[in-house]
Amino acid sequence: MIPAERQHFILSCLAERDVVSIAELVDRLGVSHMTVRRDIQALEGAGRVSSVTGGVRLSRRLTQELPHLQKRAINTDEKRAVSRAAADLVEDGMVIYLDAGTTMLELARRVADRRGLTVVTNDLVVCAWLSEHSDCTLYHSGGLVERANQSCVGDAASEALARFNYDIAFISTSSWTISGLSSPSEAKAAVKRVAVRQARRSVLVSDSTKYGAVAAVNILALSALDSIVTDDRIDADVARALREAGAQVILARGAWGMGARGLNIKKGLL
Repeated sequence: MIPAERQHFILSCLAERDVVSIAELVDRLGVSHMTVRRDIQALEGAGRVSSVTGGVRLSRRLTQELPHLQKRAINTDEKRAVSRAAADLVEDGMVIYLDAGTTMLELARRVADRRGLTVVTNDLVVCAWLSEHSDCTLYHSGGLVERANQSCVGDAASEALARFNYDIAFISTSSWTISGLSSPSEAKAAVKRVAVRQARRSVLVSDSTKYGAVAAVNILALSALDSIVTDDRIDADVARALREAGAQVILARGAWGMGARGLNIKKGLL
């Protein structure tokens, strides 16, 4: 059976039930464990499936993001963990970009005491909080207001962000896989791309619950990012695949274990 036939078989199995184990696929396909893993990686790279512990499932389809207020109430432990680990990357005197989202709000709270910091953001809530609780030099992009997410998007926001050179651009997302970041909103794509383009270092900050979701618009490939900060609840096979994709991966621990541990894998070394 050629790879395309095996991959079609895997998708057929997943059409019948949510998760299929690797052991079952090895048995039913009559191939090695490594062959099945390669087929899963190929499907995952195409955004069709996501790895789970010991198996595989279909990627979740994200058609609409939750409003800001609803996002603030979910996955709070994970958001605090990844924002704490991301904040460790910020030094006094840096120029940083904070993308839109509730995880970025947590990150803003953790870097507010840095001296000589310049922050650029497209998030209205992040900007309002920093204006009251920090002495940083603060810029907001302006642009088309997306009310549900309390942020600005579109061409005007992108043009404003392109005026700066960032030491670090912190990027958020509600959906990502081994193939990259996606969004239901095309207007968000240009903003994130410009921020990454203008940054000396670009860092995805997203908890593990968002991994495996796919939205309509592709935003960035993982290869466009220098680092990924996620929590250590992410599946071990996924962490291994991310490491093999070439980015530095930082796994943060939340209430289930304080601290963060970097896998210290730099771009281009694998």
